[in-house]
Amino acid sequence: MQEPLVLVPGMMCDARVFTPQINELSREFAVQIASIAHGETIRDMAALVLEQAPERFALAGHSMGGIVAMEVARRAPERVSRLALLSTSALPDTPAQAAWREPLIIRAQTGQLAEALAEEVTPETLAPGEGQGEILALLQDMAQGFGAEIFIRQQRALQRRPDAQRALQRLKIPTMVLCGAHDRLTPPKRHETMAELIPSAELVILPNAGHMPTLEAPKEVTIGLRAWMQMPLELR
Repeated sequence: MQEPLVLVPGMMCDARVFTPQINELSREFAVQIASIAHGETIRDMAALVLEQAPERFALAGHSMGGIVAMEVARRAPERVSRLALLSTSALPDTPAQAAWREPLIIRAQTGQLAEALAEEVTPETLAPGEGQGEILALLQDMAQGFGAEIFIRQQRALQRRPDAQRALQRLKIPTMVLCGAHDRLTPPKRHETMAELIPSAELVILPNAGHMPTLEAPKEVTIGLRAWMQMPLELR
């Protein structure tokens, strides 16, 4: 029997970031959306995902959701049957990156959540094209639904996130690493490094996507996830 699929949205994103994939894949698999809106740290968020997840499941995370997914797989390798990491990073924040987040946090604290998000996810982080405005508007709508408190909590969690590279080396499950060629937040080189660390990982770089491939190249991402869900489990 095919295991259920748990999708973990990224920072300030809800299920809508996976809408094209949910619409297609839910015909074939039981699909569940995890939440990372609660918890003070990546470890807290991973624990909450595990509380809500089935006993054994396939796990796919986007951006910050991918960071949480790596921690879930580290904490409970016996429960995660396969792992997909989309537009994410296994590296901790550098001191410079952690410092860069401080003005964003201050903006959110002073009622400028929209400006803070717009500074982090700019048009340059997406592939060029007419769809940029619609995607950025959706990101703002999702963020406003969560509010400034959750934005600040997630930024703090990212500042303190652990280095996941060693955990990736220990993976013994079918793993796909996917990103957009135009992603400036989590560049392709970072994904190439992750794929090199993971035994037998599949690396997919989409030429027509940036940091939001689930929305920028939905058909390609869905095809990739479907193929990943069909990979044999012999690695374990």
